[in-house]
Amino acid sequence: MNLLLRAATIYDPQSAYHLQKQNILIEKGIITYIGPDDKEADKVVELEGLCVSTGWVDMNAFTGEPGLEHREDLQSLAAAAARGGFTEVVCFPNTAPVVQSKGSIHFIKHGALGLPVTLHPTATVTTDAQGKDLTEMIDLHHAGAVAFTDGTNPLQGADVLIKALQYLQLFNGLLLNRPDHSRLSEHGQMHEGQASTRLGMKGIPAIAEEVMVTRDLQILSYTGGKLHFSLVSTAASIEAIRKAKQAGLQVTCDVASYQAAFTDETILPFDTNYKVLPPFRSEIDVEAIKQGLLDNTIDALVSAHQPHDTEAKKLEFDLADFGIINLETAFAVAITNLTDALSLEQIIEKFTSGPRRILGLAQPKIETGQVANLTLFHPNLTWTPTEEETASKSRNSPFYGKPLTGKVIGTFHKQQLVLSHTF
Repeated sequence: MNLLLRAATIYDPQSAYHLQKQNILIEKGIITYIGPDDKEADKVVELEGLCVSTGWVDMNAFTGEPGLEHREDLQSLAAAAARGGFTEVVCFPNTAPVVQSKGSIHFIKHGALGLPVTLHPTATVTTDAQGKDLTEMIDLHHAGAVAFTDGTNPLQGADVLIKALQYLQLFNGLLLNRPDHSRLSEHGQMHEGQASTRLGMKGIPAIAEEVMVTRDLQILSYTGGKLHFSLVSTAASIEAIRKAKQAGLQVTCDVASYQAAFTDETILPFDTNYKVLPPFRSEIDVEAIKQGLLDNTIDALVSAHQPHDTEAKKLEFDLADFGIINLETAFAVAITNLTDALSLEQIIEKFTSGPRRILGLAQPKIETGQVANLTLFHPNLTWTPTEEETASKSRNSPFYGKPLTGKVIGTFHKQQLVLSHTF
């Protein structure tokens, strides 16, 4: 299929056409023309205000397959990702069983071959993600694991973290870790503050994250290697990472796009669709997140897409699982809540070149002769997510019924066009 993107504004700093409105012709998956001339094509995408960038990458998503397919499978994950503008998705290893073997890596990679999205599997750092014995990370790396993480189980043991960072240096591997001191956050339900006290809920203190960020940075300084913090959420954590970067440590971090959408004071009390980990923090923390994105202390925006079945969410707040789905809304949530601090170019960078730099992935370009890996979007269109239109198998989202600004029009990747917008 030949595809023409008519009068699309290009967002790609690597391209000679950056911020220019051009026609883009794609033939057999290759960009063959960029310029003002109209071209014949089997399919034309035309929309006033249409924008195009290199395909977006999500660094933090969970699939239920294998073992938890009722929450999400590879097909529904890819469908949700494409609708959300993502052409590449990093899958965390917390499946049943966890991803800790070459067979598990191959299962995900081969299962995604025919899908419009490339899935990048991660593998666990420790056996069964229990934080004790290291997995065979060299073999898993050669099998295709892009990084190593215990995912929802943050590494608690300092000795394990030291060994993992040293081991990963044998092949320049990347360790992802969510900073959380499990004993300090144990039984917590939301951010520890006035709101949690008012609601009578046990809080998750900011220090539960911050003490682990400080510890992990000290260990990184001792061992060397590459460390990425997943889902930072507090002002002190961001400041510690900022200083570590200035000191020359190989440290990066990301934040969930939804973290700027709410605070502990603005969530709907006892609605489990607002129960996330780390929790929605204070207004001071939200402002620190915006500043961290602005000065590149925070390298990437992620969806933190964590599907759950109804039985895991329609419970009393203290019994419900943490996590929400966000692949389809990640971009719109970012545009809606971050454009008071960041430009559109800066937000797009956090979904494109930022994640690829961290993961060491190839950077596609919007140039003639290049393989087309593209996301089509309109930054000013407003829309309202609904359960009926969700591609995910799960429905645990706080954004249903809430108007959002910023609409994904579609994706083009692996010679497949997926349109998310009705013309």
